[in-house]
Amino acid sequence: MFLDNVPRSIVYTIAVLGLLAIFGLIRTFVFSGRDDGVVTPSPLVSVSMVEALEMADVVTFSGAIAARDEAAISAEGEGGRVSALLAEVGDRVRTGQVLARLDTSLVAPQVASLAASLQESKANAAVADADYRRAQAVASTGALSAQEIERRGAAAIAAGAKVKVVSAQLSEAQARLRRTEVRAPFDGIVLMRSAEVGQLAGPSGSALFRIGRAGRIEMRGNVAERDLPQLVPGQMARVRVTGVEQAFEGKVRLIGAVIDPQTRLGSVRIDLPTHRNLRPGAFARGEISIGTARRPLLPQTAVMSDTTGNYVFIVDAVNKVERRNVRVQGSRANGVVIGSGLSEGEKVVTTAGPYLRPGELVRVAR
Repeated sequence: MFLDNVPRSIVYTIAVLGLLAIFGLIRTFVFSGRDDGVVTPSPLVSVSMVEALEMADVVTFSGAIAARDEAAISAEGEGGRVSALLAEVGDRVRTGQVLARLDTSLVAPQVASLAASLQESKANAAVADADYRRAQAVASTGALSAQEIERRGAAAIAAGAKVKVVSAQLSEAQARLRRTEVRAPFDGIVLMRSAEVGQLAGPSGSALFRIGRAGRIEMRGNVAERDLPQLVPGQMARVRVTGVEQAFEGKVRLIGAVIDPQTRLGSVRIDLPTHRNLRPGAFARGEISIGTARRPLLPQTAVMSDTTGNYVFIVDAVNKVERRNVRVQGSRANGVVIGSGLSEGEKVVTTAGPYLRPGELVRVAR
């Protein structure tokens, strides 16, 4: 044969060149139309058809559980060093119950001394009053001069005034002594105790105790500025506390009058029933139903945001991507509620959104 007289090296070379030529033809046929010879397939995306669903419009917010009425308890009067603590955090206390005692080494002796002085003054007043009455009894006989009778009357008046002065001083000292006992102003629960034995306490110092009024619990939440106008006192609210499966029903008690200029959040307070799982300071989430409406519900992965706001990507009839700004109405466990910006029947990209560009051609996954 012809090839039998051709060296093997030449045959191999011809075969390799033939294969390269065939590969070149295939490459030219497949990748024709691209300068760099590389074809990148259109991105494959998943879409969701926009469908309006009947759902409740809900305002959600977060905050903390707190006692509705709280009081910071400090030492009154001159203050002193804490000598005894009689209440701990979590204790339920009654009105007037002693929470702590201050050192009485200075005030107690003064009270005892003034009490003795009062007894002495009363005795002297009694003697002076008896002398004056006897003088008046013998005034008609001329045994005592009018001047002597007047002197004894003045002495009786002075002795009575002395009793009143010492009595006032004793009352003041007793009041100072009572102020060495820090007492609860109302029935409630001890929320915080910063007092320690030996600590110097005074009216200008930090609070020794913080007490919440018994039976009055509320949630103090922060609400987005856009949702605040939809809330009114008396609306029913549902509150959930971290770590507790049970939901607690409450009512809107108070809506804040101002909006924080930094966070753009307003405040709302929800009255709640007393419950052992509603502990002041616990983190809580709340929601208030403000009506029902038909709105689209999208997966959370479909909604993106940037400096201009929230947006989604929709796929048009020729499979090109279009950016669409939307207004988020709220969130649910299974997605995001869209308030406006979409129409029923449109196809919204649910995956790969962050990697797309407006106008880009895509492939839609079945």
